[in-house]
Parts: sequence; structure tokens; C-alpha cells
Amino acid sequence: MYKLYSMQRSGNSYKVRLALALLNTPYEAIEVDILRGESRTPEFLAKNPSGQVPLLEVEEGRYLAESNAILWYVAGGTPLAPESEIERAEALQWMFFEQHALEPNIGAAYFWLSLVKGGRDLQTHALEDWMERGYAALQVMENHLKIARFFAADQLTVADIALYGYTHVADRCDFDLDTFPAIRAWLRRVEQSPGFIAMDWRPEAEIEATAGVAAGA
Repeated sequence: MYKLYSMQRSGNSYKVRLALALLNTPYEAIEVDILRGESRTPEFLAKNPSGQVPLLEVEEGRYLAESNAILWYVAGGTPLAPESEIERAEALQWMFFEQHALEPNIGAAYFWLSLVKGGRDLQTHALEDWMERGYAALQVMENHLKIARFFAADQLTVADIALYGYTHVADRCDFDLDTFPAIRAWLRRVEQSPGFIAMDWRPEAEIEATAGVAAGA
């Protein structure tokens, strides 16, 4: 069974938990609070020298870091991974976009404005840039979703999960999604997927395993 080191309120960690839930894949959840320095201990750094979560132990002593790399790994051979070569490349295209255009701006704003006490005052110099670049990323997504239901293969894939992680909390860090109707409709489509879990869902609170994407629901 996988061991997933993650932080409940981290969008990057949530992406992995969401994928595992959609696939109905069992795992052991280990909470790591990066705000308390728990990812900077010698024990954790021995597992992941970058000191970041999420981190997936795929087998004893073998660890995989970086949220989108983990998504790609756990989705292999499942409906969340497109079958054709071009559709796989398109999914990766949007996952790269998420990491260079969305996460550094909306993700950073969410971290500092929603999670860090006094973060707004500490990051006043960066907020304007985050907002400008974050809105630009949202507009790229909106333009795509005006003509497509999902981001690759015309179905829910790891690309959607990667982008959902921080887009769905954009309104918690000053971004207004009212002018992005296609994004709002896409968020609802993701949330209606069999096996979907919210960010605040915890594995220990689940009583019965639900049928997820992998089960063909």
C-alpha cells in the first residue's frame, strides 16, 4: 500500500489525494505540516531532500516527489491517463502549464493569504504580480473551456486534477471567478465525478470505500 505524506490544506497535496480517491486506490495518509517545519526535519529530508509535500512512498524505501509526477505515476493504466500518444502529450502540456503559470501565482497567493498568518502583509510586494499573472492563466483556461469540456481527451484526466487543485480555491485568495463561467462549469463537472472528495476530506473519516473512476463508475 502506498504511503502518502501530505498536508491537508496544500493544493499540491490535495491533487494527489483527489486522484487516489477517484481511482479508489487505498493508501496510508501521513500528515506533514510544513508551516510547523515538519518537512524540514532530518528524518523527512532523508526521504525528500527538497523538503516538500506531497511525497509518495511507492514501495519500501522508494519515494516519488512532485505532485504532477505522482499524478502521472498513479494514473498509469487507468482512465485518468489518456490512451493515445497525442492526448497524453496534451495532458502533459496542461500539467506543465499548471506548474509554470497557475501554481506559482494562484498557488502562491493561496498559501500566503489563506494559510500563513500575516502573510498578506509579508507579501504585499508580490501580490500585484500574482494577481496579474494568475488572471492571465485563468483566461487561458477559460478560452480552452469555452470549446472543450475537459483539458485533454474530452474526459476527466490527470490534467484536470492538476489544474483543479488551486483553481478551486482561487476565490479564497482574492481572485474573482465571476467573469469565468466556463471555468466555473468545469469545476462543477470535476466535482460531480464519481469518487470525488473535497480538500478537507480525511481518509479516516471514510466509512465505506466508494466506487471511483477505476471501477468504471
